Amino acid sequence: MITIDLSSRTPLYLQIITKIEDLAASGILSAGSQLPSVRSLAMELSINPNTIQRAYNELESKGIVKSLPGRGTFIEADPSILFAIKKQRIFEELESIFKRAQSLGIEKNELINHCVQVFDQHQPKEVEVK
Repeated sequence: MITIDLSSRTPLYLQIITKIEDLAASGILSAGSQLPSVRSLAMELSINPNTIQRAYNELESKGIVKSLPGRGTFIEADPSILFAIKKQRIFEELESIFKRAQSLGIEKNELINHCVQVFDQHQPKEVEVK
């Protein structure tokens, strides 16, 4: 469920945070789902438990998880936070794409027109009922 890339330049705790946020935002981990214990996840990923604890603490400060002493860590039920995470991820991807397009010399209007075209293609089709 949670995987990390040891060759990535992204710190391990950030990889764990991102993965848990993605799983929660996609609904794979729903509100109330229990996360693996710090110790078991550290053993599974073969990394220091302090790294897992740091990720869990950060997730708790963001309101994504709730730690209950002696019981574990659970996904917190706040759909607005999860929606904000999804939205932020999409905007980050767009920013990266726009930077790449700019570096290739793609004109602003061409890029915007293409974005609108792609967005419109993926809108639900309205069916007229007679």
